[in-house]
Amino acid sequence: MNHIVLFEPEIPQNTGNIMRTCVATDTILHLIKPLGFVLDDRHIKRSGVNYIDKLTYYIYEDFQDFLDKNKEGEYYFFTRYGHVPHTNFNYSNLENKNLYFIFGKESTGLPKEILKDHLDHCMRIPMTSNVRALNLSNCCAVVIYEVLRQQNYNDLCLNEPHKGIDYLEK
Repeated sequence: MNHIVLFEPEIPQNTGNIMRTCVATDTILHLIKPLGFVLDDRHIKRSGVNYIDKLTYYIYEDFQDFLDKNKEGEYYFFTRYGHVPHTNFNYSNLENKNLYFIFGKESTGLPKEILKDHLDHCMRIPMTSNVRALNLSNCCAVVIYEVLRQQNYNDLCLNEPHKGIDYLEK
């Protein structure tokens, strides 16, 4: 199972976009406090998440609480200081294992204290030197779709399910 972990997310719109991506990709979301926003219907709906009833998510008091409750699986950390592209890892043979993709807060990323213990699993999404980092919700989408591509998209719909497979031909 694939998991996206947000360490102290600050911007509700980003978290809302990531929630939608998690629903679309059958990915579990983990939120580590403190959150930079109130997690209630009004704030989440403003972020465009009208599928929250289909989202599986958990909230943790801190990073240690997250680790204590999620001991089984592989952890991957995203940081602009990573040296290995996310595409260099093979996720295809791990689809029956819990894979946790951990992203830091928008302003400062993941703390060095967390990263230093996991240097072999610190990744960077390649980009030019003209920007410091991509938007958090874009990073999550880029990563989870690479993971799913390697897993042959698991059981995701490859055709639009509502208007029919032959919609364009009609």
